[in-house]
Amino acid sequence: MDFQFLLELTVNGALTGWMYSLVALGIVLIYKSSGVPNLAQGAMVMIAAYLVWVFSHMLALPIVLALLLALVAMFFLGLLTERLLLRRMVGQPIIMVVMLTLGLESLLRGIGPGFLGAAPKSLDLGLNMMPIIVGEVFINREYLVGAAIGGVMVVLSLLFFRTRVGTKLRAVSDDHVSCWAVGISVERAVGISWGLAGIAAVAAGAMWGSVQGVDWTLTTLLFPAIAVVILGGLDSIYGVLVAGLIVGVLGSVIPGYVDPLVGGGTRDVVTSLIILLTIMFRPHGIFGREDIERV
Repeated sequence: MDFQFLLELTVNGALTGWMYSLVALGIVLIYKSSGVPNLAQGAMVMIAAYLVWVFSHMLALPIVLALLLALVAMFFLGLLTERLLLRRMVGQPIIMVVMLTLGLESLLRGIGPGFLGAAPKSLDLGLNMMPIIVGEVFINREYLVGAAIGGVMVVLSLLFFRTRVGTKLRAVSDDHVSCWAVGISVERAVGISWGLAGIAAVAAGAMWGSVQGVDWTLTTLLFPAIAVVILGGLDSIYGVLVAGLIVGVLGSVIPGYVDPLVGGGTRDVVTSLIILLTIMFRPHGIFGREDIERV
């Protein structure tokens, strides 16, 4: 076995996994705050990437300003989603809410390419594209930056949930009725959680859009993100980093050796097996609470 090849697959796989964590974080933020499994996060990442591209390329704004405007826009998109869609589902079975987010995913997936074209669009964040070479191991610089941003986002999220507002969001997730009884605005809390997921989507969309271009395929990031969320635990913020590391390494190392033998396509198989085995043997994930209901 070529140790250098294995090391390169492992390092870049770990960084890719932490890039997946940027997408998974949005799902966890909503679930931890409102108890809603959000299947629209992949499309939100795509829309966020399109917004950054529009602001930076079509309007020719500096990339920093484009990112800030995208953050504001996606936060308000999250608030609007709660106000127009989720608020109407209060009291409905959780499966109906899940189906609503799936429908939102399909709607958003068509809106971006429908208005701006389906051709991939290059998103330049001003990063140096040259790989970092450590010894004889090549490390993708964009993945490294994305992994660092993922770590920062997780830390900020953990700190946020220790604030007064964050405590209210966790209380809403535990018991809506009790929160209403003590005067906590459940609707506002759920709206904030969707706004936070929109902010996470900007970070994920900008980084992944820079890596692979901006088009509808960004929505496919939902699949590995779900694997990260299920493995780490639906309500665990730091779980996305640990699970992202595992999903990324396994999704890099195994295909790296098996793909040449079978002709490719094993990454999705590995991701699917992670989801199935986790649900079978540890349905609440590594760090999730055991009282979580899965649909």
